[in-house]
Formats: sequence, structure tokens, C-alpha cells
Amino acid sequence: MFYGLNSYIKKLLPRRLFYRALLIVATPIIILQIIISIVFFDSLWIKTNKGMTRALIGEIKFFINAYENEEYEKDNLIKLFKEHHNFNVKFQTFGDLPETNMERWFSPMDRTLRRELKNKFSNYWFDTTSYKELIELKIEYLNGYFEFLIPKDRVTNTSARLFALWITFPAFLLIAVALIFLKNQTRPIINLAKASEKFGRGEDVEEFRPSGALEIRQAGFEFERMRKRILRHLNQRSEMLSGISHDLRTPLTRIKLQLALIKDEKISHKLSEDVEDMEKMLNEYLQFTSSTSSEKTELFDISKLLDLSIIKYENNNITSNIEQKIFFNGRKSLINRCIDNLINNSLKYSNKVLVNLKKIHKSLIITVDDDGPGIAESEYENVFKPFYKINKGRGDSKSSVGLGLSISSDVVRSHGGSITLDKSSLGGLRVKISLPF
Repeated sequence: MFYGLNSYIKKLLPRRLFYRALLIVATPIIILQIIISIVFFDSLWIKTNKGMTRALIGEIKFFINAYENEEYEKDNLIKLFKEHHNFNVKFQTFGDLPETNMERWFSPMDRTLRRELKNKFSNYWFDTTSYKELIELKIEYLNGYFEFLIPKDRVTNTSARLFALWITFPAFLLIAVALIFLKNQTRPIINLAKASEKFGRGEDVEEFRPSGALEIRQAGFEFERMRKRILRHLNQRSEMLSGISHDLRTPLTRIKLQLALIKDEKISHKLSEDVEDMEKMLNEYLQFTSSTSSEKTELFDISKLLDLSIIKYENNNITSNIEQKIFFNGRKSLINRCIDNLINNSLKYSNKVLVNLKKIHKSLIITVDDDGPGIAESEYENVFKPFYKINKGRGDSKSSVGLGLSISSDVVRSHGGSITLDKSSLGGLRVKISLPF
């Protein structure tokens, strides 16, 4: 039960650190203001208004009793109460109380006034809305009724508005100050996350300058040290591969020259095939290691890129279903290489190839289907390994060294996406690419 309640609360909480921190700061302030307001209105404002209303109704009751006992100077009594008690009184000799009820059931002033009148009089009517500063009160008396016009400040404390202003203004001021400080504290975390995401995609990241609190600065320093170590490792690998490329191509060239001098054509042909395989493996390996190129990202039309990739094959067996005018922010040449590898791989083992591109929510979905023999599900993970080749299902080919899917996987993941294999609707293999849009 507690686990379910905990999960439900987590779903209600905001996901971002800024809003969670704001909630931590704002919630105690709001709760404190509510408690203070309840205590004030219950113990001070409502009780004060109740006492003021009770005193007013007592004065009205006293006036009516005095009016009954006065036989000759009734008008002077009305004037006297008007001068000393600050309300107007008029007696309507013949008339009935209005039938329309003007009471507001959710108004504290109306509730208090109704409660006190009910204790003193049987028939009454009042209206607190028709006049801005006055209360209109009518009380039945003999064949008519008394009409009182009473200032509202006789039954309510005007300091409540000032209290509401002073209790809410500091709260909003504190929350505004908290917003500014929280924004400054979360900005370094957001910058660190953006730099990490950019570096994770293989893009160039300028030297990161940590800022913010001590813990955030420490995380920023560690990220910068990690970035420099990785860049140093990548540069060393690139330099090593350049040396390998230079050192291997020279002896391979000499071997080719020696093979040209061999008179036995059968032996020369076999050795030439081995040399060509070595060159092909070397070239594809260099292509694989360069898939983490530092090429800058750009906004390009990926629909057009796929169309051009298909057109250059001049093969009617390649069909497409591509949504037009979809722009993607990424490294164009790497995406092009990835698609070419997938199409080439499908053409090696099948006759028909279908390329699809569609946008679903915040993802771009690219699928390449073929009608080939397919791959066993147990090999789905293995074929993404560098130089891995299977001898069953899709056969083997000397034209491949097992790097096509490895390069494609590396390119897709460097863009923050995913690549999976599945059964194709054409009967062969389906390669599905999902890129964040």
C-alpha cells in the first residue's frame, strides 16, 4: 500500500529540479500564510465583526423600544439616533417587507448579521450589495416597517483588506526572490547537461566553465577532466590508425608489385585476392573508427537525403514511403553513411528493398525492409559487433568484413537514437532506426 502511495505521489511531483526546488521553498510559505490567515480571520476578524454586529443590533433594538415608549417626540428620537449613532432611520407606516432575498450565504458579514438579527427579531430583510458603503435593513413594526441605512464599517473591520495585502505581498515577494535564486542555481546544471549531451553525440564542445554551488562546480570540473581524457584517447587512437594506415599500405603496394612479377597466374590470382581483402578490411576498419567524427551538426532535410540516397542506386527494386519536408538537426554525412550501409547490406542478400520515413511524436522512425532470408533472432545482438559475420540465414560474402551494421549502430547512437532488428513485412529483415526529433 505504501509503495503504491509513494508511486502516486511521485507521479504528481514535477520532474524538473527547478520546479521541485520551487515547490520545496513555496509550500512552507503558502502553508504558513494559510495558517496565519485562518487564525486571524477566526480569532480576530470574525469575532470582532461578531461583536460589532451584536452591538449594532442592540442599538437598533434599543431604538425600537425607545420608539415604542415615546409618545410625542418620535421624530426628535430619530434625529437624535442619526446624530449620535450614525445611521438613518425611516418608518414606513404601511408596507410589507420585500419578498426577494438579497442575502449572500457565503459572505461572513451577511452570515453574522443574519445570526444576530434572528436572535432579536422575527421578521426582517437586509441587503448588503445595492449600496457600496451602506447596509439597507428593514425590520417589521406594527403595520409597517423601519428602514435603516447603516454604514458597513459599523459591522466589519476595514483592516482586513490591509491585512490581506500585507500577508500576500511578502509571500509573493519571497517566492519571486526564490525564483531568481533557483534559476541561477539550476542554470549551471542545465548547462552541464547540455554540454554532456553535445559531447556524447560527438560534437565539438568548447572548454566548459563550471559555475554555481560548490557541488555543481565539482561535477563540472570532473566532466571537463573526463572530456579532455576522452579527447586525448581519441586523438591517440586516430594518430595510431593513421600510422597503421601509412605503414600497411606501403608493404601492400610492394606485395602487389611482387605479385605482378609472378609467372604462375593461379598463385598470383589467389594472393591478389588476399591482398584485396586486406585492403578492404583496412579501409572499412578506418571507416568504422572515423564514425565518431567531429563533424558539426546542421539542420538539413532528411527526407531529401533519403530520396537522394535511393536515387543514386538507379535500382527499381528499391521503393520508398517517405514523408516530405522533415528537417533534422544532426551530422548529415554520418546519417548518409548509415543509410547507405543499410541499403547496401539489404541489396547484398535480397531483391526488394523498402525504405520508410515517418515522424511519430518526438521521434523520427526510419525502417529498411527487405525480402531476403533474414537473420535468426538469437543473432540480432551479435550482428552489431565489429567484424562479426554469420554463416547461416543470410549467407556469407567476401565483399563484406562485418562492419556495416556496426558503423550504422555507432552513428545512430551518437545521435542519441536506437537501432533494432525485426521481422520484415516483406519476409526478410527489418532494420528500425529511432532518432530523437
